[in-house]
Amino acid sequence: MTHSSIMVDVGKWPIFTLLSPQEIASIRKACVFGTSANEAIYITHNDEVFVFGLNCSNCLGTGDNQSTIVPKKLEALCGKKISSLSYGSGPHVVLCTEDGEVYAWGHNGYSQLGNGTTNQGITPVQVCTNLLIKKVVEVACGSHHSMALSFDGDLYAWGYNNCGQVGSGSTANQPTPRRVSNCLQGKMVVGIACGQTSSMAVVNNGEVYGWGYNGNGQLGLGNNGNQLTPCRVAALHGVCILQIACGYAHTLALTDEGLLYAWGANTYGQLGTGNKSNQLSPMQIMMEKERVVEIAACHSAHTSAAKTQSGQVYMWGQCRGQSVIFPHLTHFACTDDVFACFATPAVMWRLLSVEHEDFLTVAESLKKEFDSPETSDLKFRVDGKYIHVHKAVLKIRCEHFRTMFQSYWNEDMKEVIEIDQFSYPVYRAFLEYLYTDSVDLPPEDAIGLLDLATSYCENRLKKLCQHIIKRGITVENAFSLLSAAVRYDAEDLEEFCFKFCVNHLTEVTQTTAFWQMDGPLLKEFIAKASKCGAFKN
Repeated sequence: MTHSSIMVDVGKWPIFTLLSPQEIASIRKACVFGTSANEAIYITHNDEVFVFGLNCSNCLGTGDNQSTIVPKKLEALCGKKISSLSYGSGPHVVLCTEDGEVYAWGHNGYSQLGNGTTNQGITPVQVCTNLLIKKVVEVACGSHHSMALSFDGDLYAWGYNNCGQVGSGSTANQPTPRRVSNCLQGKMVVGIACGQTSSMAVVNNGEVYGWGYNGNGQLGLGNNGNQLTPCRVAALHGVCILQIACGYAHTLALTDEGLLYAWGANTYGQLGTGNKSNQLSPMQIMMEKERVVEIAACHSAHTSAAKTQSGQVYMWGQCRGQSVIFPHLTHFACTDDVFACFATPAVMWRLLSVEHEDFLTVAESLKKEFDSPETSDLKFRVDGKYIHVHKAVLKIRCEHFRTMFQSYWNEDMKEVIEIDQFSYPVYRAFLEYLYTDSVDLPPEDAIGLLDLATSYCENRLKKLCQHIIKRGITVENAFSLLSAAVRYDAEDLEEFCFKFCVNHLTEVTQTTAFWQMDGPLLKEFIAKASKCGAFKN
């Protein structure tokens, strides 16, 4: 699995909506995996590693079999600088670090963790056999087998081998990493990919080799017989392949000239040939399009994606259940988004690198400039304190100010506007809302802001205030909120506070706020509550 360097929004993957904006901002790399895309791992800017989700087959590596809706830290991997990561269908997870170490955990029914046993791996454990002396730069997993590529071009494979996908010449499972040789002997492998039960490798002269299951023609050999050792894809003779990607049972290959070839299973149109017939040999697709620079597929899905030189992203194959038989131009900026929004399951096809740019959006820039003396051209003075704002923002965002500013000639416009009918926290929260669309106030102050929103005809703000008050009502503040609701004619809110007080009558009548309540209001409350039968006991 390679890296992406494009700006990517992990928020497109539903599971990441569990995280707070602060947690999202801390992410440097991430991967969503699992049979239902219900597990995730992410790496922060300070190289801490977190996991969350369902934890099928201990695939979160937390040391227990519990699912977790909040991220848990994997101490064993913190500070390790993960460079490549892949996962199987069990799932099992295999990764390598910048130092070239390999770690694995999760499902191990076929020895796909490479530790010589078939016991589930409940925490990340280093894969040692034959790899300790190697610097591993890339890993890839099929459904239940694993591969690791070393810096010097040697390839190792282990795990499930029912179709020869480990390339050992037999169909016996391979309990520890074994070097893949035969036809690859003396060749320098530069890229690897796995289908469910097949394996592919690209060598440095641009040749492609395949082995394992070939029932759909996914090895591209012109037949559908399984191969127990690597076999060269002879049909690609004369072209130089740079990148290879495997889907569930199909393969994509990209040449150094930006040409795209596809072969294998085609039940969902994943080859992009315009039909649903399997292809036993490589077939060129997207010929009328511009140069392709990236291809994407994933062993758990029947979806294909490609990105062209100008940044256009195409998708085809199984897209949210539909069979798309021709490459379809999307509005996405990266191939990763195709998998987030259209693959089944919506997993990531690679370890995603999230580059947070220093660029601020319009909304972020406005938020930053609220109450900024450097750029403001107007001040409000409330309770003797100043709030710095921008006339243009206020005019754009609020009808009240638009009308107010139009009634002044520009030269007569005051530098300072005095406000005496609202408190400082309330007025400041109102102005900040115009810059941010959000309100952060205790329920008591939200009452004052509700009054302001009513007199300035700010309906959305009124709703926000009522929401804050309803969410923040307690036995202690219920009566003061009720008094305020009455004072500001907020009938809906008054009803809500009244019901709350009646439902918690014993507790609220013991608070000081109850006995400090305005005489007429207290009488009215008692009368209304008696009518409801609240004082029967």
